[in-house]
Amino acid sequence: MRGWWEETKVDKFSVLFLFLGLFLIALVCITLGNMFYKQIMDIPTFISVIKDPVVINAIWISISATTFSTLVAFFFGVPLAYFLARNDFWGKSIIEGILDIPMMIPHVVAGIALYAVFNRSGVIGAPLKTLGIIFQDDFPGVIVAMLFMSFPYVVNTAKEGFKTIDPRLENVARSLGASQWKAFLKITFPLAFPSIFNGMLQCWARGISEFSAILILAYFPRSAPILIYEWFTTFGLAVSRPISVLLILICLAIFALSRLPKWKRQ
Repeated sequence: MRGWWEETKVDKFSVLFLFLGLFLIALVCITLGNMFYKQIMDIPTFISVIKDPVVINAIWISISATTFSTLVAFFFGVPLAYFLARNDFWGKSIIEGILDIPMMIPHVVAGIALYAVFNRSGVIGAPLKTLGIIFQDDFPGVIVAMLFMSFPYVVNTAKEGFKTIDPRLENVARSLGASQWKAFLKITFPLAFPSIFNGMLQCWARGISEFSAILILAYFPRSAPILIYEWFTTFGLAVSRPISVLLILICLAIFALSRLPKWKRQ
């Protein structure tokens, strides 16, 4: 009887590529594993951090702000992604390049640019201030900073999803009497939703991890990354590590729930 190793054809090319890829896997596992290991050795501190109202508030600010910014990115980004996927026109590459700028420029530069526009005397900040909407050192500023740095993930991923949908499917639906809007909602959007959802997930993750732009535009109220930085520079690694671990656990839990089979297209 032949063994499984004899029945299985070994692809040396794939094994080589896997071996090379293990470098990145090891980098993540060692870095985060060391953090978790160190924290397991100090459970009382971790428990006290979980109960700290300052930490709870910072976590809540990060989660609520990135959720809101992701919804805004979805509302405005998905229509733009559909337009770019379905139309070819002069200047399209320029628009796509503009949309990618937030992912290319240094985050601190983005923060300075946002501050110049949204501070209390800025081009947008000043008129909205008269309406009672403050961005500088306020919650809307956290949302704007997250939105600016993360919306390209929604637009780009949704655009690629729409490109995979054959336009003839929409044409068939319209030939059967459906309006363009109904054809989009019933045919195109559901088929592209897995890509859209993936883009929203990346947008959410990018938003909750944003630091530099928020640091400059809206240091207060302190989001989780800002609080981690503040505690690290003030008290050191031992005090800042627990909140870092807590934030990682929350993100892992949300990502795990979002990857459940019931959320995926069958």
